[in-house]
Amino acid sequence: MATKNKIALVTGGSRGLGKNMSLQLAKSGHDIILTYKSNQAEADKVVAEIQAIGQKAIAYQLDTGDTKAFDGFLAEVAAHLQENTGEGKFDFLVNNAGIDRSSLIPNTTEEDFDELYQVHLKGVYFLTQKALPFINNNGRIINLSTGLARFATPGYAAYASMKGAIEVFTRYLAKEVGARGITANVVAPGIIETDFTKATFEHAPQAIEYIAAHTALGRTGVPDDIGGIVAFLCTEEARWITAQRIEASGGMFL
Repeated sequence: MATKNKIALVTGGSRGLGKNMSLQLAKSGHDIILTYKSNQAEADKVVAEIQAIGQKAIAYQLDTGDTKAFDGFLAEVAAHLQENTGEGKFDFLVNNAGIDRSSLIPNTTEEDFDELYQVHLKGVYFLTQKALPFINNNGRIINLSTGLARFATPGYAAYASMKGAIEVFTRYLAKEVGARGITANVVAPGIIETDFTKATFEHAPQAIEYIAAHTALGRTGVPDDIGGIVAFLCTEEARWITAQRIEASGGMFL
């Protein structure tokens, strides 16, 4: 990776929103490090797409719910960067990786709750903590929340609670890293048509009509609606935005 290019680390960058973020960041002239949990073939395709754009990319396997893996992962990333750029650091951290576990409160299992907690709260907190020494000054940290942290849709109490905690964490993070010129913000998508939501839409196609009817812009979201926002937050023009929750939902449930 060339020293002149800024480098973004995107977790869960092999599909859905993470893929779109990775591609949009690459189109903005950044090199990409992306993680995937299990599907290396998908990750390799995204790497190839980024390389076709003219940027450098590499994919690493990482379970973001496994905090014990973080030290080894970051050491591997730093060694790669040291070898290729002469400096073992990167510029942007995008905590995007996620899982879906939906159930009404009376039906929520501790196992599902714990899995959501590991990936969406504990994993984000400690990957960020361990990544801070590897992030260049004046860098960017972007965490993902959800419109469900603002409006209530039965079935997502546990998931949305983790994301609400991430919004608080991000404000504290912004305060603590501000002296280094690093910004920390939250992007909160509404319902987006990805493989993450595919099962819901296939089992309840009327949900798409319902969401569109209750969205100011009159449709459900697509990944292209989100990736560009993340890319913008990584620009010099966005340097004065920090500790903010930016909801990108098309105006759902106003």
